[in-house]
Amino acid sequence: MTGAAIGGLLNVTFGNAAEMIIGLVALRSGLGDVVKASITGAVIGNLLLVLGAALLAGGLGHPTQTFNTAAARSRTTMLLLAATALIAPATYHYLAGPHGARREDGFSFEVSIVLIISYALGLIFSLRTHHELFAGHTGNTIAEERNPATPGRYSLLAVLALITVFIAWMSEILVGCIQPVAQRLGMTQVFIGVIVIAMIGNSAEQSSAVLVAINDRMDLALSIAIGSSIQIALFVAPFLVLVSYIVAPAPMNLVLTPAEILAVTFSVVIAGQICGDGESNWFEGAQLLAVYAILAMLFFFLPGS
Repeated sequence: MTGAAIGGLLNVTFGNAAEMIIGLVALRSGLGDVVKASITGAVIGNLLLVLGAALLAGGLGHPTQTFNTAAARSRTTMLLLAATALIAPATYHYLAGPHGARREDGFSFEVSIVLIISYALGLIFSLRTHHELFAGHTGNTIAEERNPATPGRYSLLAVLALITVFIAWMSEILVGCIQPVAQRLGMTQVFIGVIVIAMIGNSAEQSSAVLVAINDRMDLALSIAIGSSIQIALFVAPFLVLVSYIVAPAPMNLVLTPAEILAVTFSVVIAGQICGDGESNWFEGAQLLAVYAILAMLFFFLPGS
């Protein structure tokens, strides 16, 4: 058994391998806008769809579920940092205008370095200096007691590694289908990135978060859902920006569209509001899912650029 912090980190790292691989393949194909949209979609998908499904599924079997308030507040503070970092390049783009266009890529590059450093410091804080805050409640361990012969951690890591290789192969096929599918179904590339690709990438986190929430392990469920958004914003996104200088036809920046900015901001604020009291119920999960459905409709009906 691992604690909520380490268990959540392993879940989100292997879960976010899909976003990382898809992003690298898309960058190599020159689809920088799709990559940025998938980053936005992964952040809001984890905060609204994954967390919402976990709270709903867990709340149906438990009227009220509790979790570590201090850990939740620490994660939501990191989310605010992530939202600020994702919004800052777009703010510079829209305020500086054409005169600042030459420095946009450089600004995103520098922001990416700050984000990666912040993410590393966050890992030190949660896993070493203040790990007791993220230990989590014991939760329901009946299922574990009935099935003591669970696979070892190295066997599970090997399975996750094989799945990651399979995802890499499927990513090549997925990225190659983006433009034909968008034209045939009348979808914009932003919608495909924010909703379709993000839902595929979030499938691992969603299933894990729902299962642990049903077992009343809400600290781990929040660690998976919120931790995944933090890792996407503070590590995956800046990593893809840095790597784009090597693998992409042109460097990628972090300039999001106004709709993406609003979606990220609202998602962070709503998730922080729900996680601030240390308790959750099924209705809060339904509210998060409702917000996600509204944002999905917004991106679907929004005309392409």
